[in-house]
Amino acid sequence: MSVRHRRPLFATAVLVAGAGLALTACGPDNTDPVAGATASATGAAPAAPSTAGAPATSRPATHAPKSPAATSRPGGTDGGNGAAGPCDIQNLSIHLTARSGAANQYVIDVRNTGGSACSLSATPGVDLGNSTARDQSKNLKPVLASGTERFTVPAGHNAYVAIDVNPSGATTGTVPGINEINVLADDDGTNMPLANTQNFPLPSGAKVLDPKMGVYRASVAEAVASLAAAPK
Repeated sequence: MSVRHRRPLFATAVLVAGAGLALTACGPDNTDPVAGATASATGAAPAAPSTAGAPATSRPATHAPKSPAATSRPGGTDGGNGAAGPCDIQNLSIHLTARSGAANQYVIDVRNTGGSACSLSATPGVDLGNSTARDQSKNLKPVLASGTERFTVPAGHNAYVAIDVNPSGATTGTVPGINEINVLADDDGTNMPLANTQNFPLPSGAKVLDPKMGVYRASVAEAVASLAAAPK
């Protein structure tokens, strides 16, 4: 995965081909083991198209700002009784992992590596696109499960979000050229600049159609349950 400075989006934006890409599992608290290799954020790269199997260079994200929501208690959403401030991107480790036994599903795993609890928006900012395209205005945004309250992540703990890029399992009529998932850990639009969007290649040949995504949860099992509640 790479961290890229992204050009203004609704005008132009993107996603990357991961031929034979490895996505590494990350998160010791995961109760739903994930298989396959995981892509993880490492460092900033100069703006330029990536080659297959490597993270693409930076582009502006397409996420529209949302109004900040109430902060939740650690590991949950309680309508604002918690006191954790927004997470700092410098204290987050972010990974994307293919979910074992569930074709087309991935888990976004955000670990709080800081020394105190912090909070994230109810869902990350996510879109799917082509890493080499100059025009990213047609990037796909997943349909979201309901939820607006911020999610608190204790120090040393993880927050998980499940995303299904092809819920119907369609083999025809899928969107061509989608090879990358772009993730902004906090999507409220005020706490984390769009330049902190991180880019994860999808496996070569991944089929994408009508993606949907759940909300942040303290375990993969809970994240998958919230994904099931997303509108079809």
